[in-house]
Amino acid sequence: MLYIVGTPIGNYLDISERAKEVLRSVDLIACEDTRETGILMKAIEAQGKLISYHEHNRAAREKTILENLSAGKDIALVSDAGMPCISDPGVELVRLCVENNIPVTSIPGPTAFVTALSLSGIDTRRFTFEGFIPAEGKERKARLRAIMESEITVVIYEAPHRLIKTLSEMISLGMGGREVAVSRELTKKYEQVIRGTVAEAATHFSGQAPKGEFVLVIGKPVSENFVEKVAEEKNIDARIIDLADQGFSTREISSILAEELSVSKNVIYSKALMVLKYRKEQKG
Repeated sequence: MLYIVGTPIGNYLDISERAKEVLRSVDLIACEDTRETGILMKAIEAQGKLISYHEHNRAAREKTILENLSAGKDIALVSDAGMPCISDPGVELVRLCVENNIPVTSIPGPTAFVTALSLSGIDTRRFTFEGFIPAEGKERKARLRAIMESEITVVIYEAPHRLIKTLSEMISLGMGGREVAVSRELTKKYEQVIRGTVAEAATHFSGQAPKGEFVLVIGKPVSENFVEKVAEEKNIDARIIDLADQGFSTREISSILAEELSVSKNVIYSKALMVLKYRKEQKG
């Protein structure tokens, strides 16, 4: 049988007794990184044999795993943290097992996006999980636009070196006033959740180098939010450029438009930085 085993996302005390029992008893454990899983195995006093299974060796490893499963051996699939198959390898292996009539069961465990949702304070009745969005190109733009247009809560993962870029691009799409909760180091000693608007989060992280992988819980549009005010009252980009041409500084523009639109100065300030930077680049 193939066991899909959830492992801790940061705190080893979060592993279930059932997960420990399975990891101690199976014949083989397929994992992303044998070093990472080795640390967990030592912590729970398990002696199972580890083999690597990740995106780069998946095709070759699946043959070996299927052969062992077909021979009657029990194998556990784990990721470095959290649930396999959720923004981690495993979906293809489960599908192969189903196609070959090999039994599969799941030992549930922690998942970063669910943990972040529970801490966010943002509406969780309906949500969509996007995982990691593409790093660049047309697909990235399309996914960001889909997030902007979503009428329900959206959850994404983001790497530290792309966090500010992603927040800035959301602002440029008019999402600066959207509610967001940005989480890192979940379940660990220095767990952090920054709550506010997208623009406020961008301001917060622009003053420090982001570390660790992030989970962003992005609230759905609400009535009278920033995007709707801009659409109803004026073209904010053109207004920013007009005020800049009149000699107003970015901070002065923020104060003027914040009062006109009844929104946070931080929202306008972050938006103005993006608009004026883009304009400068276009001028060469």
